[in-house]
Parts: sequence; C-alpha cells; structure tokens
Amino acid sequence: MTIRKILTFPDPKLREVAKEVTNFDSNLKELANDLLETMYEFKGIGLAAIQIGVNKRIIVADISDEKQEPHIFVNPKIKVLNENKKGGYDEGCLSIPGFYEEVIRPTQVEISFQNLSGENEKIIPEGLLGVVVQHETDHLDGKLMVDYISSVKRQRIRSKLLKLKK
Repeated sequence: MTIRKILTFPDPKLREVAKEVTNFDSNLKELANDLLETMYEFKGIGLAAIQIGVNKRIIVADISDEKQEPHIFVNPKIKVLNENKKGGYDEGCLSIPGFYEEVIRPTQVEISFQNLSGENEKIIPEGLLGVVVQHETDHLDGKLMVDYISSVKRQRIRSKLLKLKK
C-alpha cells in the first residue's frame, strides 16, 4: 500500500472524465488499497482515483469514526430517487484543502456499482454516505464542489490555493 499525492484545484487533471474500469485484477485491488491509505492519511472520508491522477472510475469512502468501515465503489452510477428531497452539507475536499462550502444535493439516491470482483451491487445510502458518494462521483465526471458555488467564491479559492503552491 502506498500513500499517493493528491492533486489540488485548479489542476486540469481534476477536470478529466474518468474511464470505466474493465479489468478487475490485482492492480485494481492495489489501487483501492492505495486510495484508502491516502484517504486515511489525509483525514478524508472519501477519495476518487482521479484525485491521485489515476483516470479510472473508482472511489472509496469511510464515514465511520474509527475508520473501520471502508466502502469501495467501482464504476458508480447515481440515480436520484426523489428529486424534491434535497439537503445541504458543508462539504470539504482533499483537492481543495482548507475550504468548506455548503452544497445542496439530493438526499435520496440509489448507487449502482461494481465491487472489486466485478459483481454488480446496489445500495441506498443514508445521510452522509450518500453525500460522500455523490461528491466523489462528481470527481469522476470532472466536477468539483466549487462548481456548486458562486464564480466569485470559486475565483477567491483558486487564487488562495495558487498562492499556497508557490
């Protein structure tokens, strides 16, 4: 297991649309383990492969307090179950360190995905897990939480992060 470098906004690789996973082999399991280790190291609750520069549709999440309940979603697809039920969470992002913004998302979703063996699964997550999976799946589609806020705030965050890189 290797702790990987996390790309930060406005890195253009974060805007790439991740490619579907077709090989369910030991390399995929190793990638999933690296994602989990990296997420835990940086105190996150979710991470997408695209955030470490790997163009594959795989995300990990663990919302438990003890970091003992990892979830791995390969090729996740989200179906909104109730368009009228939405809620706001203050979201943070390992690729946008130090910033938290309220993002409004559907509260009832179904996640279809494959596990590390390539078998199809479905869940209807409750609360925070649903938010995390939506946030991470956005990453796979080249979308970031800053896309949900005003362009003025987005530009301010971009400028601050670029200054920190120098």
